[in-house]
Amino acid sequence: MAADRRNAVVVDAEGVSLECNGASLDFPWRDIQTVHYKAGPGGEVLMVAVVLPDGRFFEGVVAARNQAKLQEWFAELAPVLGFYLAGRGH
Repeated sequence: MAADRRNAVVVDAEGVSLECNGASLDFPWRDIQTVHYKAGPGGEVLMVAVVLPDGRFFEGVVAARNQAKLQEWFAELAPVLGFYLAGRGH
């Protein structure tokens, strides 16, 4: 889970949830083609995109306190996404 005061990204056994200012979008694994993530401008923002099989995508952005926190989030995301997206070719 990555969160700031207004936004959050949760990746768990159920799927991926993107939260922005209290509004939430929930994507179960069966509906997800792939998930991309990267550092945003300045290197202290996590940008996550959930891509659906029909090509639509939804993005979430979470501000990290510092680059160390962002790297911690990357380290947590990689194995979880690898596990749940295995076999999808992405």
